[in-house]
Amino acid sequence: MSDESVSARRFTRESMALLDHMTESARDDVARAAELIADCVRADGVIQAFGTGHSQAIVLELAGRAGGLVPTNRLSIADLVLYGGETPSVLDDPLLERKAGVADRIYDLAAPRPQDLFVVISNSGVNNVIVEMALRVKEHGHRLLALTSLTHSRAVPAGHPSGQKLADLADVVLDNRAPRGDALLDLPGGGAVCALSTLTGVMLVQMAVAEATKLLLAAGERPPVYVSANVPGGFEGNLELERRYAGRIRRTAS
Repeated sequence: MSDESVSARRFTRESMALLDHMTESARDDVARAAELIADCVRADGVIQAFGTGHSQAIVLELAGRAGGLVPTNRLSIADLVLYGGETPSVLDDPLLERKAGVADRIYDLAAPRPQDLFVVISNSGVNNVIVEMALRVKEHGHRLLALTSLTHSRAVPAGHPSGQKLADLADVVLDNRAPRGDALLDLPGGGAVCALSTLTGVMLVQMAVAEATKLLLAAGERPPVYVSANVPGGFEGNLELERRYAGRIRRTAS
């Protein structure tokens, strides 16, 4: 194994090549995802984004950030404490996301409306809480957009008793193209380093938001978009936009 087998240069080269290929091959899926997002905004819906672990980075990319759509809500296992009355110690359990009933509780705490779109993000797409959330979403008639690694998901067994995985339940799937295990660069003697899914996931989410915004603009509609709170008037302007969704979107300290 050469000195270049694990390096910034190799990671840059391989990840950029994958991004170039993904942005072309994912166009149709991104267009379908954009239609779901635009339809949700037009229907006065909220985009409910959920993920666990490092998938929360992609949730943060979608929900409540500068340059993003205002009708977005971040769902989290921490909602059990923040809004559900559980003690903080419940979050000490590293296997909490594998327990039955957790996703149902998070869904109920969000109190979504029928027109809300759910975006569920999971690299593996097999953890119990992820599949449980997807099942609950579909049972209630919501549209479901999944962001996952099809390569990883197909290579591992289902973790939910139903035998289903996130991609099986989604209306639209955005494949982040991450390898099994997520890490891109193989290490000598086994293992790998440098996870890819956040990089590709952010790209897919922003592509979908851009296309949804294009659809809204083409229809003569003004998309409700956040301005940075760190520019003059930004904070006040954002508050005015948020009033339309009062009680439906949460904006807590991050």
